[in-house]
Amino acid sequence: MATRALLLAAHWALTELGLRRLELDHALGHEASCRVAERCGFGYEGTTRGAIFEAGRHDAFRDAHLHARLATDPEPDLPGITGPVAP
Repeated sequence: MATRALLLAAHWALTELGLRRLELDHALGHEASCRVAERCGFGYEGTTRGAIFEAGRHDAFRDAHLHARLATDPEPDLPGITGPVAP
């Protein structure tokens, strides 16, 4: 479900809104989030240190993986998932 939701949101932002670049980050160690990002065409760009709050806190930070996708990147072709504009 996360893959489908991200595909739809990214397609909408890059086509309907006309955005040029989308960035996605997730806490270090969340491998499932990393796989979803990469399946949806968001390439890994690096680790940003101290970039996000620790869960439930506003006085501690943790590192995050940064992924990005450009409007010029090809739409991912994922078996079992219909085209990104289909409902």
